[in-house]
Amino acid sequence: MSVGNDEARVRDAMLRLLEVMRRLRDPDGGCPWDREQTFASIAPYTIEESYEVADAIARGQPDDIEAELGDLLFQVVFHAQMGQERGWFDFASVADAISDKLTVRHPHVFGPASERGKGSTAELNRAWEDHKARDRAARADLPSSELADVPLALPALARAAKLGKRAGRVGFDWPDATGVRDKIEEELREVAAARDEERAGELGDLLFAVANWSRHLGTDPEEALRLANAKFERRFRAMEDLARRRSLVLKSLDAASWDALWNEVKRAEKPGES
Repeated sequence: MSVGNDEARVRDAMLRLLEVMRRLRDPDGGCPWDREQTFASIAPYTIEESYEVADAIARGQPDDIEAELGDLLFQVVFHAQMGQERGWFDFASVADAISDKLTVRHPHVFGPASERGKGSTAELNRAWEDHKARDRAARADLPSSELADVPLALPALARAAKLGKRAGRVGFDWPDATGVRDKIEEELREVAAARDEERAGELGDLLFAVANWSRHLGTDPEEALRLANAKFERRFRAMEDLARRRSLVLKSLDAASWDALWNEVKRAEKPGES
């Protein structure tokens, strides 16, 4: 496969994809399923495809990453086609809007020569957030709140960290990671003391604190949990394989037997696997 940003090749590939999408939505001869879709009905697929891209990246499979990025790009094209049909926007306006945004928010790259190459990563991150805050303030359709446009569709753990980060911009935050850890220990005690009808709320408070501890430690909590899920699945499958080879019945194993299998699997893992 040819790899590179040859202008004609990129243009031809994009135009082909846009034409495929137009044909799928064509009232005369298009696909019935594609014609029936709306922004709302497609949104769950858009979220799902984003996760599948992340999963392919975590597995480190270039062919899978390529395929999943194509699926995600198709979601953008699908939404753009529906926007064009309603006269709201089209793919070109979507692409131009993000290009404009990136150009404005990267003066150290696209600005005057006097501004180029300036700023540390931390300073540039602050400048990016400042740009976003000004954009939010300029939008009359958004309520006046630092939390106004934190997407409801984000996974709860990721949204918790984002809410904490936004609140921290105006000073409502723990001063450091130690303060968040103290809060976690407090929430653990409250979960332990909670009545049945209170437990969900107290567990939620605990998870919110953990998400923000992760943020203070410079770790994406969603990515951390995704890695933990993958590690648990890998180890559990390995335990199942060991049990099958030894003719063990999983449901008959006691806690000590499960613990022995788990530790054996851990010891057998390659160096660097956590």
